[in-house]
Amino acid sequence: MARLDKKVAIITGSARGIGFATAKRFLEEGANVALWDIQEDLLNEAKQSLNLDDSRVKVYPVNVCNQTSVENAYAAVENDFGHVDIMVNNAGITRDAMLHKMSEDQFDQVIDVNLKGVYLCGQTAAKKMREKGQGVILNTSSVVGVYGNIGQTNYAASKWGVIGMTKTWAKELGFKGVRVNAVAPGYTMTEMMETVPEKVLDTLKSTTPLKNLGQPEDIANAFLFLASDEAKFVTGHVLSVDGGLTI
Repeated sequence: MARLDKKVAIITGSARGIGFATAKRFLEEGANVALWDIQEDLLNEAKQSLNLDDSRVKVYPVNVCNQTSVENAYAAVENDFGHVDIMVNNAGITRDAMLHKMSEDQFDQVIDVNLKGVYLCGQTAAKKMREKGQGVILNTSSVVGVYGNIGQTNYAASKWGVIGMTKTWAKELGFKGVRVNAVAPGYTMTEMMETVPEKVLDTLKSTTPLKNLGQPEDIANAFLFLASDEAKFVTGHVLSVDGGLTI
């Protein structure tokens, strides 16, 4: 049997990158998937590339920073698929700048999407999953959230906050049968990395024990494990998938 047979998963930020790779992996393992993203055109392109009908995958334009948008989309998924088993909070952005040059708007944008967005989606899922007495909430943190990074005050703060929420929710929801975990990717070749100069990428590779950068599929496989019954006794954990960078 497929590892996520007949499970229903919502994945935010799933029009591309890690979110899309996770959606593809979940679908391969039998799940039905709701693709959430703020960019409707990219959502439709993602669905087309998956080449599956509406019985397996549907798209929902969602602003994760807006409570009404999140709640309405969650209700739509329940209406379309009948229930939700897995919530993957993956949507995230960067607005990099050194501390002395970072604008208030750059800080607020990142905190809004990466932290408030996770809170709103997690809260909405928690309310429903508590009632059912089961469910899985998975959050995307980052190696930067654990160790910091030059030029990413806002991003580091948001991803460290995600870890704090993950551990808190695990304690709050465990007795209701809801597991909560996070994945902390290392440097991964997503669209966010496309603007990074080759020289910098080479440096990142050289400082990683496995001497390479991650691929979105590497992170997707971690989410798959944590979403599956193979991880039924795992909660409150932050799984680093970083090629050994944080050793």
